[in-house]
Amino acid sequence: MTTAAAQLTAATAQRHLLLNMTANGSLGEQGEDLLVVQRGEGPYVDDADGNRYIDGLSGLYCCQLGYSYGPEFAEAAERQLRELCYSPLWTGSAHPSAIELAERLSRIAPVDIEHTFFASGGAEAVETAWKITRRYHALRGEPGRTKVIARRGAYHGLTVGALSLTDDPGLTEPYGPPAIDTRFVSNTNRLGLAPEFADDEVYTAWLLAELEAAILTEGPETVAMFIAEPVQNRGGCITPPMGYWQGLRALADRYGFLLVADEVITGFGRIGEWFGGDRYGARPDMVTVAKGITSGYAPLGATLVGTKVTEVINRPGAVLNHGYTFAGHPLSTAIALRNLDIMERDRILDNVRALEGDLAKRMAALKDLPIVADVRGTGFFYSCELAGDLDDGGFSDRARAELIGDLIPRRLREAGLLARVYDRSAPLVQIAPPLISDRAVLDRIAAIIAGTLAEASTRI
Repeated sequence: MTTAAAQLTAATAQRHLLLNMTANGSLGEQGEDLLVVQRGEGPYVDDADGNRYIDGLSGLYCCQLGYSYGPEFAEAAERQLRELCYSPLWTGSAHPSAIELAERLSRIAPVDIEHTFFASGGAEAVETAWKITRRYHALRGEPGRTKVIARRGAYHGLTVGALSLTDDPGLTEPYGPPAIDTRFVSNTNRLGLAPEFADDEVYTAWLLAELEAAILTEGPETVAMFIAEPVQNRGGCITPPMGYWQGLRALADRYGFLLVADEVITGFGRIGEWFGGDRYGARPDMVTVAKGITSGYAPLGATLVGTKVTEVINRPGAVLNHGYTFAGHPLSTAIALRNLDIMERDRILDNVRALEGDLAKRMAALKDLPIVADVRGTGFFYSCELAGDLDDGGFSDRARAELIGDLIPRRLREAGLLARVYDRSAPLVQIAPPLISDRAVLDRIAAIIAGTLAEASTRI
């Protein structure tokens, strides 16, 4: 039952707050469709009415540690604010917590990555990677490298530059031509492909041949950067075949472009490694991070930059004309340092590695349901791609509205689970639970999804 106070809060939000990625005018005059999350504990959040949910999406892939470490982060924040509230990383100035965090990141980063450029979030980190890429090529006498290759269905952020690398007409077309000339190639989703692509060697060779053909078509001398997530989020937790990231490295070296791993979601333990690319043998020139770097306790993003790049952009007299006012804010970097301390002390990555096999089995069992076309993922990061009522597996307008738009998200929430149900690049139910989740929580997540999709299967 909705309380009067909760109704007032929701109605106030409707009158004054514009939500991200939302049809704000469709929430109702009193904000009756708005979930107001008021508090959290462990892997759970409570709404303004006191209803408790498993946060099956870690906020928005951020809250690696869940919601019970507030006192520790508050202590770190208070200590920092008593000492220094703000100082920019600007024109020859820095502050201790940013310096310490940059050094700490160099210790856990992929091989040959030693420097960090801070930002406020993931999209800014991607923008930074692009600007550093352009500066790198210009300083090497190749200013004609102005193109990016990204993957179909990819999402890399909503700032103007990052949006150019995002393959979603619904997001890009309202804002006109892209700021960056981007070519899209296949992602690594095998669903619906020929049977021979079940073999990793065959599939990897095909993907790399397609990418090389795109490079040659565009002109190798014009390609500046290739960007990809180790496990692609949009389209549903799409994992790569063996040898794929090694092949990307070989092509980057052969044709002179930079290889960027977007780890905004996959970084900091989401798939049981500090960086998701480590699981697949990735050797990028740059890595973009955000979200899990602070476990959602403060906003922070970063671009981690390899020595091959910094040896060029750090030449004496070369200026990196780029920056953000709140990049590497002392409060955020102090919280990020405490986050790394906690993750190491409480062996958070070990928890993911210990339980990911059980979660994989529970999620794989969902393939037996008629509405489930595929289950993909790894670590604490999974999705179910859904099959509808049409002969080709698609959804009729009726089924789309009734099942994806209403029944599935409603039943999940009624059962006490917050998960992502969306239908842009593919119809999906997706989870990314806090990394502190135990076996009972993971089992409960899988059971709720199973019950919900079993009901939905009867409606097809």
